[in-house]
Amino acid sequence: MTMAAHDASARWRTFLEEAKETEVMTLLSRQSNFPFLSIPFHELQTFDPDFAEDVLQYPKQILSAGSKTLMEICRERGEEIDALLRVGELPGDTRKPLRDIGSSDIDKLRSVDVIVTKISEIKPRIHRAVFKCESCGHDVEIDQQNERELKEPLSCPQSMGGCGSSKPQTRFDLVLLSSRMVNNQWIEIQEQPEYVPSGAQPRRGMVLIEGDQVNKHLPGERITANVIPVVRSEIRNRKKTPMFDVIFHLISSEHESTPFTEISIDEEDSDRILEVSKRDDLMALIQRSIAPSIFATGILGHVKRSLALQLFGGVSRRLNDKTRSRGDIHILLMGDPGVAKSQLLTFISALSPRGRFATGGGVSGAGLTAAAVRDAFGDGRFALEAGVLPLSDRGLAAIDEFDKISTEDRRMMHPAMEQQKVHVAKGGITATLHSRCAILAAANPKDGRFSKRGPNQSVMRSFQETGLPPPLASRFDIIWMIRDEVILHDDEKIARHILDNRTSGKSESIMENSIELGPTDLEEESFMVTSDNGEEHLTQNFLRKYIAFAKRTIHPQLDEESKSVILKYYTEERQSFGREDQSASQYESDQGKDTVIPITARALEALIRLTEAHARMHLQEVATVKNANVALAVFRHWREESGIEDESELHSGVSVRARSNNSAIMNIVRDLCSEKGEASLVEIYNLALPRKISEDEVNRVVSKMLQNGELFESSTDKYRFAR
Repeated sequence: MTMAAHDASARWRTFLEEAKETEVMTLLSRQSNFPFLSIPFHELQTFDPDFAEDVLQYPKQILSAGSKTLMEICRERGEEIDALLRVGELPGDTRKPLRDIGSSDIDKLRSVDVIVTKISEIKPRIHRAVFKCESCGHDVEIDQQNERELKEPLSCPQSMGGCGSSKPQTRFDLVLLSSRMVNNQWIEIQEQPEYVPSGAQPRRGMVLIEGDQVNKHLPGERITANVIPVVRSEIRNRKKTPMFDVIFHLISSEHESTPFTEISIDEEDSDRILEVSKRDDLMALIQRSIAPSIFATGILGHVKRSLALQLFGGVSRRLNDKTRSRGDIHILLMGDPGVAKSQLLTFISALSPRGRFATGGGVSGAGLTAAAVRDAFGDGRFALEAGVLPLSDRGLAAIDEFDKISTEDRRMMHPAMEQQKVHVAKGGITATLHSRCAILAAANPKDGRFSKRGPNQSVMRSFQETGLPPPLASRFDIIWMIRDEVILHDDEKIARHILDNRTSGKSESIMENSIELGPTDLEEESFMVTSDNGEEHLTQNFLRKYIAFAKRTIHPQLDEESKSVILKYYTEERQSFGREDQSASQYESDQGKDTVIPITARALEALIRLTEAHARMHLQEVATVKNANVALAVFRHWREESGIEDESELHSGVSVRARSNNSAIMNIVRDLCSEKGEASLVEIYNLALPRKISEDEVNRVVSKMLQNGELFESSTDKYRFAR
């Protein structure tokens, strides 16, 4: 150990009295429940560079000496405070990936960028144990460094005034009242997904937290943990082995204040981003850069445009009444097999900063939301484990096979998508986790392909074919219906594109065996690539930086003109479609009338988000009419493609036309029964015909009324109301 470590107390005293006088005075005034002094490393380095270096090499001894010195200073000034020193904001050279921490890092101070995955309950731990000798009643104090075993005295020390009896001659009883205890908590940490090598499992670690740091972390949070790795011998069959487990003692942690710091953007990148943002064809350029290998014909071009807006997202805001409005855009892709849904999802999850990919049918355990897991820390209790949505907080979650998610997750998806919180009440744990992420989901039909019902089949019919509940549809801002249709001209183009694309790729085996500098390495250096057909698109690496830069620095506000354009569209939609088909409504009673609701306030919020996303894409701090018009075009287009007559259909799964037909047929049956005592099927058909209600529809409603017990069949095809 160096000289600096030996005279640590004197150096700490100088530093605390000269550089930290104000903070020490605050500590003495007892303004905080947890007495601790936070010291940024750069302050210590400026004051005494050699000593700062020694703190990284011998953190246990030096930080322990620092805490004792701080307590002494407090005692000298008349206050008995169990104060702690916490050193944070460590320099870059101490930062190591979790998977690389090994024997050379033991007992050194290191910082790791991690995600918290589980937390345990608080457990009190003895720091300084006091034992009473049964023979003479003398108290023996022993510091407890190892959290896995209680260190007991071997004899009663004569030098300290004891009787000198050793263990077999006397017993030592633990005096809990005199012992010093501290709150402890275990947390499990995991590498951040963007740093995990392809094909590898993320490395996990167990962290012991003490004192004021307890209950400061939640599952799903990203933190920079400043830790001391320590080793504990593995125990197999009650015997110690020469293999050691690494656990981490937390010294301090920094919660991430600015998102997307994991993507480094230098000055050159910033200049390029600003240059690209001024292009007139920016929207088309980004649209082309999303999965360039997928041929964007017909509806897929529009899908890519909406995905470009989703990547940038709107602005999440805190309102005056403490409620929160989300800025993330949720998109659902429904379509036949083989229309490149999964390919799009995989690309977007890789492109989006903090993107995660999951398959609805393949998630278990914590699933998409969260779970209470037993025996997470070897104590048999329940601990909280975060699922895909909390782990992709402030990012994007791509969920394939959305129709196959578990019933449990499906119930929890509603608040996870709208309020962007996951509420857990399981195994005695009640907690709320953040899930502030955009959701891109893909769903397939139960029967393999969607049934063909004309070009404008209602999206709700398709939604029912996937087996998803209709209220879940209203949580999505945009729902695309992608059909695999036979269009000769497009089919030839797509086939040619796939053939060219497939044959131009490099063989994986050759690339893995080759060590030459291939075109892929050159591509990474540039930020723009020109494809074979002469179209330009941005590289994936540069586009990630562009998105991270925009989300980190640009937070657009809508100007008055853009607000009035959205307001005008909203009010016109509500009024112009708020009338019903006259032929159906003439026969209805006033009570049975249904009003078409073409658009609701939820859609209004979606329009605002899309407008903000388009402004953010162009790096504008103010969203203008131009941005609002693009948002309206995207919104109108998906509604036309989906064939939505009214938004109430999204919430209930039953269209207004179907509801008005139901009530019209019921009124016809009621009138016929009051006139003639019974209603024959032919008479119902005849009266339904002028109202443009088909015989199939009449059969459907009548059979439903028979099933519900409202009607009974008095004789063949003649019905009466059940009294």
